[in-house]
Amino acid sequence: MTQAPLHPLDQALKLEPAGEHRYVGHTSQAYWNMIGPFGGATAAVMLQAALVHPERLGDPIALTVNFAGPIGEGDFEVEARPSRTNRSTQHWHLELRQNGEVTTTGSAVFAVRRQTWNSGEAVMPQVPAAESLPVMSGFAPVKWLGSYDIRAVRGAKPTTAPGTENPDSLSQFWIRDEPARTPDYASMAAWCDAFYPRIFLKRAGFVPAGTVSLTTYFHADAATLAAVGDSHVLGCAQARVFRQGFFDQSAEIWSASGELLATSHQIVYYKE
Repeated sequence: MTQAPLHPLDQALKLEPAGEHRYVGHTSQAYWNMIGPFGGATAAVMLQAALVHPERLGDPIALTVNFAGPIGEGDFEVEARPSRTNRSTQHWHLELRQNGEVTTTGSAVFAVRRQTWNSGEAVMPQVPAAESLPVMSGFAPVKWLGSYDIRAVRGAKPTTAPGTENPDSLSQFWIRDEPARTPDYASMAAWCDAFYPRIFLKRAGFVPAGTVSLTTYFHADAATLAAVGDSHVLGCAQARVFRQGFFDQSAEIWSASGELLATSHQIVYYKE
């Protein structure tokens, strides 16, 4: 019986044990950015190393990834080491190295979720259904956008003439993996970085920029993610301030049924 090929994301997340707390992976052209891997794919593979670790406790509730240096095409090594395990929480040290150099550092917190009183104050934006919107075209030569089905509500690409500014940096779009794939924590980690830098929209054009640090908070359990199936999720992203070479970027990921699945915050370097 012929085995079905791995989904491109699962192929990108494939890790082989390489000693205590260490795994070896390989960069994926399907998730390639202009000069290196898409940051969301790097965040996902670092989380994956903790997800497959035999000492894992519970599910991730927080992930921080710091992009310290470039990653080239080829093999890399990820270290995922549990720093402390408590009764219901577990803290992780993460590090990605290539050719003996540290390119990415990070940390994660896992937890055993339990049934408690719940309340949500965030409200999902009212937007057109994904099926009513066209698929967004990509930005050449950014390959990783081809790994997603993205349908923009607003803020798809800068539309103001270069040299002027848009009134805000808000983007809203529906997104799912392409081919469609039921989400898990690794794919959500990637989704949270699937927004182009907010300065592109604010300044209405390309500005050299790159994420320095990205923190993602996971608000859904595994059953909630499984219920999403192959539906699109709604992503929203906006900056609050651009100042002295850095800006922030906050994002929300919503299920089509109105569940807030994840939020993220990142600090981004830019150069004029």
